[in-house]
Amino acid sequence: MNLKIEAVKLNWPEGCNIIVGQSHFIKTVEDISEIMASYVPKASYGLAFNEASGPCLIRTDGNDENLLKYAEKCANDVAAGHAFFLIIKECFPINILNQLKNCHEVCHIFCATANPLEILVTESDQGRGIIGVIDGHSPSGIETDKDKNDRYNILRNFKYKH
Repeated sequence: MNLKIEAVKLNWPEGCNIIVGQSHFIKTVEDISEIMASYVPKASYGLAFNEASGPCLIRTDGNDENLLKYAEKCANDVAAGHAFFLIIKECFPINILNQLKNCHEVCHIFCATANPLEILVTESDQGRGIIGVIDGHSPSGIETDKDKNDRYNILRNFKYKH
């Protein structure tokens, strides 16, 4: 068996986040859309899911045409079966990650980020699959006391901590 590995760089609009995961069924598209409507109804999103059997289509939903086009491009570029790409605006992944993890079809969340992102994809004679991600950049050092204070303040400014 021959395997090929490549890094696929994903792009989406500035000010948005992307969540990349793996699921097992086309029901995922409707269930993730319901999660978005229920937990962050004012958020904009585009969702694309790579069906891995039958017609093997990229299944989509969303309430923002621009984000939907970016999600479709991500799904097409990665071309891995059962992968989904959710691009969100006006909310953060922290607002919906637990709900996504609890979605019955979702098997794995690879990442949730606004950082530069590369998806590590392997390809065999059968198809393509995600084997990992490169999320952002490598560390440049260990945080100082000032960095700790900045982290503390950021979390409180975003209202994630009291």
